[in-house]
Amino acid sequence: MRNARELLLAYTSNISDPAAASSLFADDGALELPYLESLGIPAGGVGPGAIREFIANLLEAVPDFGFDTVDVMIDSGDQVFGEWSVERTTVTGRLFTQTYAGRLVAENGKIKLLRESLDLVRAARAMLPNGVSDIPA
Repeated sequence: MRNARELLLAYTSNISDPAAASSLFADDGALELPYLESLGIPAGGVGPGAIREFIANLLEAVPDFGFDTVDVMIDSGDQVFGEWSVERTTVTGRLFTQTYAGRLVAENGKIKLLRESLDLVRAARAMLPNGVSDIPA
């Protein structure tokens, strides 16, 4: 059975494969990126199906999306906290450079919760047609 660290490393290494990455989540497991909602972008999902769809949509915006580095800073067995980064070009032709910070909670060898945060200004500049001016007031 995988612990939280192993699940995080599996998730980050499989992010370019929506089926593989989403299969790591429990049936009621959640992927949360709550700050994306302020950009009008769906913010994750609950359950492997919704998470698979979220990742597939991400790959439409950044086709070669993948994490370059993963740094686990806190590991208690069933929970980890760390940072992971990406630098890729989006379909807009702009560079998407981002460092995520997140907490993963494991339960019974699956991801129960993965909550990530990111720099919204960087995300908007890279992914929205008009950059930060598209952020709702």
